[in-house]
Order: sequence, then structure tokens, then C-alpha cells
Amino acid sequence: MSTTHNGSGSHTHADDGERDEAPLDCIVYGPDAEVDGFQALAAEWNELVARSRFDTFFLTHEWQTTWWQTLGEGDLWIAAFRTPQGKLVGIAPFYRLEHSSGDWAGLSSLHIVGCIEVSDFLDIIIAKGWEKPVCTALRTWLESNDAPSWDLCDFCNLPEESLTYRLLPELWAADGYGVDVFQEDVAPHIRLPLRYENYLGEQVDKKQRHEIRRKQRRAEREAQVDFYLVSQDIDDEQLDAELDEFIRLQRLSSPDKEDFMTPRMQRFFKVMARRMLDAGFLRLAFLSLDGQHAATLFAFEYRKQFLLYNSGFDTGHMAHLSPGWVLLAYLIQYAIAAGCDLFDFLQGDEEYKYHFGSVNYKVMRAIVRNRTTEKVPTEAVPVH
Repeated sequence: MSTTHNGSGSHTHADDGERDEAPLDCIVYGPDAEVDGFQALAAEWNELVARSRFDTFFLTHEWQTTWWQTLGEGDLWIAAFRTPQGKLVGIAPFYRLEHSSGDWAGLSSLHIVGCIEVSDFLDIIIAKGWEKPVCTALRTWLESNDAPSWDLCDFCNLPEESLTYRLLPELWAADGYGVDVFQEDVAPHIRLPLRYENYLGEQVDKKQRHEIRRKQRRAEREAQVDFYLVSQDIDDEQLDAELDEFIRLQRLSSPDKEDFMTPRMQRFFKVMARRMLDAGFLRLAFLSLDGQHAATLFAFEYRKQFLLYNSGFDTGHMAHLSPGWVLLAYLIQYAIAAGCDLFDFLQGDEEYKYHFGSVNYKVMRAIVRNRTTEKVPTEAVPVH
């Protein structure tokens, strides 16, 4: 069922200048709710993401629901925070797990939906300027009898711009609670100019600029090069065929990628790709050399951000022509032509990302320990 109680906090809203001294209302959609939080908040969800400090694709209703339906485990708990006037200013989507093995054995944990696996940026969804009152109201709920029992509350994949990992120690580190905050990873990105030549000339090291151009010219000289993005109006059968080819090339790329692409993950990619294509976000690209697919990039385009999510290339067929580099250069050109102002390589510090002029962006993590919970290892946090 849904439960309601008040959090606390006051704030001058940075966007509209309204001052609201009243406590926020917290409406909780637990596992027994007649309508779950995803359904109840569907009409308002993405609008709140757009008003947040870090408007990211991975917090959209489309992504969150797809992740939960295909990869989610445990119990779903979604808390919504509203002003007394009914304005939605925060959503905290959690799922709860009981751990039977590993470093967290015997403990119960709350995680943001999408955490950890395959969601590169996550956070509580909060209207910009409302971070402290929402985080305060969140604490009030998590301390109440309306909340599920928990030993650890895990806020993973927080973007560098998030205030969550800054506010949690301030709000929780007293009264016997513990808060561990640490950098989890980096997500290199490129701020895109208006022209591709400006990007190459001003943001890429001279040696690497030469290499990018040389590889493109060589591929175009020695093979028939074709580059395309999967059409937005493709039918299910055609999309399945394109995804099968993406998965084939992805698994060929390296043993790690082959291990990653389990049957469960293949199902996730296929369900997710259809939903993201229907929503207008998916950008699935292929490079062919002499009529044969040689490289692929699975990406998203969202609010002038181009997000490079996964990739693959044939390590045998014309690998000497560097099809992965050539396709990446074409996609950067595409992103600039499409009006994107950010090319995001997402998590991971692979060397090739820096050859293209990217700079690091921090990905943070915060774990709150309940009063009776001892400090736990964070080096090998469970992945679900």
C-alpha cells in the first residue's frame, strides 16, 4: 500500500523564487501498493528528471522501468516527495535485497534502481535547488516505521555534479550512522564544438589527430566503406537482426565482452533497444568494409548528449584498417552535425577514449550504514 508522512526542510526554490517553509510530504509506493511508483508517477517522472541538477538518460522513466523489468531483483520501494501544494520535487526509487553470501552476507540493503549493473549514472531524482530538503525528508522516511528494514543504503554511480554524496555525510554522519563516500570510476567525455574540424584542431592532441585522419583515409582508400545508423522506423524483425549482428561483433571484440553478454544480458539489450528506439533515444551504428560488417557502436542521443554505451568489432575481418576507430570518428562527426554539445564515453578509463580528446568526469558512490551496522568492505560491492 502507499503510506504518507512528512519530512522536514525549508528552501528558496532556485528556479521560480518561491519560498516554501513547510515540510515535504513523502508518499511511499511499496511492494504491496495497488499501483507501483513507476505507474503512479509516470506522467511526472521525466519532467522532474529534466528539472534536476544532472539530467541524465539513465534516470528517465523509460530506462528505469526497463532495467527493473529485465534485471531487477528484490522488492521495489519508490518514495515521492511533494510540496504542500502538491508539486513533485523528488523521487527516490529503491529496491531492497537480503544478502546470503559475500561481504554483505546477513545484511539487507537498499539500492537505487539501476544500481550497479549497466546504468552509468544514477541518483535520487531531485528538482534543482531542492536537494537538501528532499535528502532531509528521505532520511526522515528511512528512519520511520513506514520504511523497509535496512542495514545499508547504497547510492551508486553518482555523477560528479550530484549534491547527494556531499549532503549525505552532513545529514547522516551523526547519531550513530556511518557514511562512506568514495570515487567509483571515471566517465571520460568531450565537450563538442560546432564544427568537426574545430574539434580535431583544438581538442585532440596533434599526434592523435594525425592518427584519426590517417586511419580514416586508409580505410576509405583500401576498402568500400559504408556507415549507417539503424532507422527509427525499423520493424521488430529487422531490429532483431541488427541486434544479433551487434551482439556477434560485441562478443568478438574481447573475452571480457563475450563473458559480459550472457543470455540474460542479451535479453536485456533486446528489450531495452526496442523501448529506446520507440522513445527516439537509440543510435545503433554499423561500419561495413567491402560489404561486411566490421564494427558497431550502441549509443543513445538524449538532450544534446551523445552517450556511447557499448561497442564491438571483428578482430579478424580487416582489423588492420582499424574499423572501430573509423566508426567512432564518424559518430563524433554525426553527433556534432546533430547539434550535440557532449560526447560521453560513459564509465571506464580505456585508453582509446583519451586518444579522441576526452577528459575525465568523476563517478562517485556513497553508502550509508545504519546505526547497528559495522563498516563493510567497499572494494568489492555486490553487483546485481
